[in-house]
Amino acid sequence: MTRKMKKTRNRIIGVLAAFIVLLIVDHIGLFEGLSWPVIFVIYLIPYIVIGYDVLRKAFINISHGQVFDENFLMMIATFGAFAIGEYSEALAVMLFYQIGELFQSYAVGKSRASITELMSIAPEYANVIQENGEAVETDPEEVTIGTMLLIKPGEKIPIDGIVVEGDSFIDTSAITGESVPRRVTEGGEVISGCVNKDSVLKIRTTKNYEDSTVSKILELVENASNKKSRMENFITRFARYYTPVVTIGAVLLAVIPPIMGLMPFADSVKRACIFLIVSCPCALVISVPLGFFGGIGASSKLGILVKGSNYLEAIAEASTLVLDKTGTITKGEFKVTEIIQANAEISKEEIICIAAGAEKFSNHPIARSVIEYHEELHKNNDALADDNNELTEIKEVPGHGITAKLSGEDIYVGNVKLLKANNIAFKESDKPGTIIYVAKGKVFIGTIIISDTIKEGAAKSISNVKKAGVSKVVMLTGDNDDAARVVADKVGIDEVYSQLLPADKVERVEKLLADNNSGKVAFVGDGINDAPVLMRADVGIAMGSMGSDAAIEAADIVLMDDDIGKISAVIKIARKTLAIVKENIVFALSVKILILFLGAVGIATMWMAVFGDVGVAVLAILNSMRAMKWSKEDMNG
Repeated sequence: MTRKMKKTRNRIIGVLAAFIVLLIVDHIGLFEGLSWPVIFVIYLIPYIVIGYDVLRKAFINISHGQVFDENFLMMIATFGAFAIGEYSEALAVMLFYQIGELFQSYAVGKSRASITELMSIAPEYANVIQENGEAVETDPEEVTIGTMLLIKPGEKIPIDGIVVEGDSFIDTSAITGESVPRRVTEGGEVISGCVNKDSVLKIRTTKNYEDSTVSKILELVENASNKKSRMENFITRFARYYTPVVTIGAVLLAVIPPIMGLMPFADSVKRACIFLIVSCPCALVISVPLGFFGGIGASSKLGILVKGSNYLEAIAEASTLVLDKTGTITKGEFKVTEIIQANAEISKEEIICIAAGAEKFSNHPIARSVIEYHEELHKNNDALADDNNELTEIKEVPGHGITAKLSGEDIYVGNVKLLKANNIAFKESDKPGTIIYVAKGKVFIGTIIISDTIKEGAAKSISNVKKAGVSKVVMLTGDNDDAARVVADKVGIDEVYSQLLPADKVERVEKLLADNNSGKVAFVGDGINDAPVLMRADVGIAMGSMGSDAAIEAADIVLMDDDIGKISAVIKIARKTLAIVKENIVFALSVKILILFLGAVGIATMWMAVFGDVGVAVLAILNSMRAMKWSKEDMNG
């Protein structure tokens, strides 16, 4: 609770005590015999104490031409109550209005805490290591790529980089929501915003500050509140027209019946005051944004960054979930799982040596897996390790593979297209996985099978997504059909589309959008080639940790630790949030319409109006606060 909130709370407690005393004194008849100006002043003093800020805001807004807001409604209604001698009711309306405002401030502050916690990840300085070895505190924005930084235990990592010296555990919870510290060693990648927990690290920066993870996250958080849901926009427009209409209605209700001789002027003013109090739109204009704010805050606690309440609303309506394969369902960690000889004359070692030699200039994950397998196979045999250095004239054929020369013979390492293009007879493999064919001197010598690893818990995550209400899960991949179907069958995917280029993925998602008659289509991806699809889908979800900057930029929701188990969590949070917001709208409008009707026909009392305004607002706020409650245990619930 802030200092201002504590001050308001103390003011409420004091005036509430005085109000109770005044009610008791009035009830036992001690005010009898006092003139109305004396009683008026007795009630006016606590009224001013509790309501001076509301009156001040109302007058300031009126002077700026902003007449019709809740401060104006409270002022007019309580002035009217004083005018007809309803002193205790006038004080009660202002008192309970302030109680409702305090609840609102507390609820917003609590929800904002989890989001502002993200803001605390911003580093204040970077220890730049000078040529003489000294570390000098520098503004992170002034640090360039390739700078050596010193990270002491307890300090935040200011900029993304690679560890060049040291071994430590880092706390990634502020970025990913993961509570278990992650160990980093020399050569390991570290991202900004994490806290070094254990021992001194030296890192070399790989990005500028404005391109680092922490800077990107802060930018997304700052922009999140600008993107309102349809419901929020509707309530904003509703309040803009609703308040003037209600005020005019109250004036007509106060003036017309006495003119027509239907009732005394005091009774019509009382009904108009009831009308004004109960019709205040506080419950809606507060509880609806607060509900969405709570949902975004609850997501933040789990390491899920939702860029706006409109995206929370959209993911709540998701009926089709489309996933990329590599890096999303699988780890993107490729391993050679099998080498098949075409004939006994060429050994498996020679096949892998030739393939590794051809792939040695490539950084593609498939190439790296071949090279790593070769290194592991020959790490204790230097002579064999040098075999693959004899390849010359290495050329990459985009989309096909690599050609080279070995002792004057042509070497071919690639896919089906490469061998067919060079008229090489070979036996096509039906093994699942990525297939590399190797040929030497126009003779097919063997096949290398490479497989990706499915992420732990991927099948359960897909199952949870379906339990959360998604009716169809689709996988899009550039891999061959066999490899795609093996993965899809293991994790429970409903439909598979394989051998797709980035443009094909966009086309496939557009078809799903066209075929989807109800609900939204959400796409989950991580690579730079996924950015177009992330933008085209109704909701784009990016893997934040391993994902490219372009994918994170294009996405509407970012999973900070690449855990696809959190997709079901954000869907559940969104659906719970939407249900709470709808409950509040129905509840507030129903109660208000009922009391408005009763007030217009003279049945409702001023106290009922107070409940219809402040009571409903407090109950709606308390209901909205449920959206903030979410824990990791709820993910699988």
